[in-house]
Amino acid sequence: MYHTWMRYFTPGPVHHRLGLVCLGVGLQHGRLPTVGPRTLDHHVAVVISAGSGWYRTADGRRTKVTAPAVIWLTPAVPHHYGPDATGWDECFVDFTGPATATYTELGCIEADRPVVPLADATGARAVVGRIARAARRGNPLMEIETAAAVHELLVTLRRARADTDADGDPVLTALTRDAFQPLSVAEHAARHGMTPAALRTAVRRAAGCSPKDFLLGIRLGRAKELLAGTDLPVAAVARRVGYEDPAYFSRLFTRRVGLAPIRFREQQGRVVPGGWSNRVPDPEHPPTVLGPAT
Repeated sequence: MYHTWMRYFTPGPVHHRLGLVCLGVGLQHGRLPTVGPRTLDHHVAVVISAGSGWYRTADGRRTKVTAPAVIWLTPAVPHHYGPDATGWDECFVDFTGPATATYTELGCIEADRPVVPLADATGARAVVGRIARAARRGNPLMEIETAAAVHELLVTLRRARADTDADGDPVLTALTRDAFQPLSVAEHAARHGMTPAALRTAVRRAAGCSPKDFLLGIRLGRAKELLAGTDLPVAAVARRVGYEDPAYFSRLFTRRVGLAPIRFREQQGRVVPGGWSNRVPDPEHPPTVLGPAT
């Protein structure tokens, strides 16, 4: 005995320009029938939130699936899976679009690891629930809402991976902590007892980019904040984010941002009395604008 609910969509050409579109959503539980062997022409994320089962690859290898977990079904790759005799709880989202290639490169879709253990499936289930609610017939924003939720689902599943620490990847955490120090990639690697190649592999898997690009993103983000929120000279901003040579910093900033630091400040500067704050505002208590004194 099992229970199932599903909806399927046919987004138009304009929706496909969003980069990702949702093709279907379903929620099922119980002793579900076996799926496959089959192949698809699009991606599916199958989130198992309770129970256990199995997944078999095209070459016959069988992998145990134990909740919470996600099963990635990718285009043109044969798959075959199902729950054990007691059944399981699953939800699934079918999706497609050119952005799937980028999400795969960034490690959010794991084409080479079809069964990925999760630390918790609650967040993913919540996103799928929003897709299901948006799927009501007659919703004029259905394709847009469901497409936006697919982006969110991929990020949520990436964050929920069981091999990711609750506070983030430890290698990325350490790199972030030391990002503004004038260290080379080799020096960063040595600090963590790693070879440069091992560090590159770890960062690529965790962040989808090289250590150099990861550090550069942090440095330039901080530089933008300082340029927009303070009146520090550009040379001082450069030193604060790890560059002793302000001319090199300016060239690097201009090449990556598309604007020189001075031009960025002209466009984005918001220096106000009270100085600069490193604190992230609490969403429950955002900054308030005080009216004129009366």
